[in-house]
Amino acid sequence: MHPDLIVNGRTYRWPDRPLVVVCLDGSQFEYIGAAVAAGAAPFLGRLLAGAGTCLMADCVMPSFTNPNNLSIVTGVPPSVHGICGNYFFDAERGEEVMMNDPRLLRAGTILAAFADAGASVAVITAKDKLRKLLGHGMKGICFSSEKADQVTLTENGIDDVLERVGMPVPSVYSAALSEFVFVAGVRLMERERPDLMYLSTTDYIQHKAAPGTPLANDFYSMIDRHVARLDELGATIVLTADHGMNAKHGADGRPNVIYLQGALDEWLGKGRARVILPITDPYVVHHGALGSFALVYLPDGQDLRALRDRIAALPAIEAVLTRAEAADRFELPPDRIGDLVVVSRQDTAIGTSRDRHDLSGLDVPLRSHGGVSEQAVPLIVNRPLGRQPGARRWRNFDAFDLGLNLSARAA
Repeated sequence: MHPDLIVNGRTYRWPDRPLVVVCLDGSQFEYIGAAVAAGAAPFLGRLLAGAGTCLMADCVMPSFTNPNNLSIVTGVPPSVHGICGNYFFDAERGEEVMMNDPRLLRAGTILAAFADAGASVAVITAKDKLRKLLGHGMKGICFSSEKADQVTLTENGIDDVLERVGMPVPSVYSAALSEFVFVAGVRLMERERPDLMYLSTTDYIQHKAAPGTPLANDFYSMIDRHVARLDELGATIVLTADHGMNAKHGADGRPNVIYLQGALDEWLGKGRARVILPITDPYVVHHGALGSFALVYLPDGQDLRALRDRIAALPAIEAVLTRAEAADRFELPPDRIGDLVVVSRQDTAIGTSRDRHDLSGLDVPLRSHGGVSEQAVPLIVNRPLGRQPGARRWRNFDAFDLGLNLSARAA
């Protein structure tokens, strides 16, 4: 018998069967519901019909990839684990940097804790930007689809991944990047049968296609097949998402964008304020680094209240919060966010200056995320939980609690 583990203040039972937690990048419930209604996802349809448990949850803010994946694997919000964007202004270095360095983590992961206690653990992520964060301090298997041809036993805990999976390395801008994650996960479950496995996909398809479109339904049909196979192999499966996705364009298909750096340069003088877009990552072709959340850093002596009111008066702005207000409302580390936090409405994105965004790669109208309007995500378990705890606000970072604690009680 293994004792319960306490990780970041939460208690987790030892798995009595393999647990697979899946982060379906960019997947609000409408994608799954539409695929089920179209007959493209029969296994997920059975779960929604009562064979499993379907809950609605909130992701963390900002509704971007890095903060939410790290919340899921730590079981806590960014105020605890410290990862509050894909990109941020590092005050210690005095420069803008990608937020993918494990030194920025302020909390250990559930995965590392179970591995330290003797569990076999595997992590497969689509993009390599997440690999080192998710696998920080973890003994086990950890690799990405993007760099699957570069894995080594020493670095990744596994080798010959391409041979095992039977697929070539996919393009980072493709549905195949996520499919590789699922095929690899199934192969690992068939052969190694890890105690805990975390699978994280990419939102390339969701940036391209709305729920219910043929492209989206085909993608969720692929997911359905592989999740059904993991179920056949006896795993407990918890499906959630890092964020939703919404159209950020007008009826004419042109992006709805507030260029906030341009506005601040006009009001205060060029370069006096700094706008940081935490959506920024190395893969901007499908969103042009445009999301619905921005950080504003201001010069000393600036009248914060007056500027907040002026930004709030811009069209399609949903909220402008001070550092303290945003840290409290969105559970963010105050030392890693701006003097102001700006959130736009569901149909609008925020940019810096028009000339700093290359939108030539947008071959379909802009779809993106980052705001409160992309917070609602599914939380689905492949078994009924029976009696559930009383009324609570479910979060995507309750995934391991559901898989290890509540499903065990139901069994």
